Amino acid sequence: MVKIVLVGYMAVGKSTIGKLLAEIMQIPFLDLDEMIEKNENLTISEIFSKHGEIYFRKKEHQEFKKWMESQDSLVIATGGGTPCYSNNHLLLNGPNVISIYLKASIEVLGERLFLNAQSRPLVSEKSKEELQEFIAKNLFDRSYFYHQATYTVSVDKKTPEAVADEILQKLN
Repeated sequence: MVKIVLVGYMAVGKSTIGKLLAEIMQIPFLDLDEMIEKNENLTISEIFSKHGEIYFRKKEHQEFKKWMESQDSLVIATGGGTPCYSNNHLLLNGPNVISIYLKASIEVLGERLFLNAQSRPLVSEKSKEELQEFIAKNLFDRSYFYHQATYTVSVDKKTPEAVADEILQKLN
């Protein structure tokens, strides 16, 4: 039984790379945000607007802890803030847990997020300039938590397949 946990900022590719890894490793893939949406019968944006971020973070912690305690081997894509709240970063290492911080530059994240801002409640109203500043501040605030991961893998200028291959090399 092994848990491969992918952490990193929103739009870094956790879900895309997680699905590839799970397929290659022939173990199930779990997207934490998708599980929360399913359980709440609301999108993440709707949860934020209806119940607020604190409610969301509580549900996120409960869901993350449940899957980390399960006996299943899994590849888990966390939300961008998952390791930063409720001491979730303490679950990133331990027996049968390997966590990977998928790291991207502010420029790459800015480009990706600006294209999909509507589906991201924390950045949906920001201009390009505000977005870059927001990302820089968030990465600074979250850096400690992201760096609790077992490994760090840069995603800049790499295909999802190349990142998955790099992760697999670290696992062997």
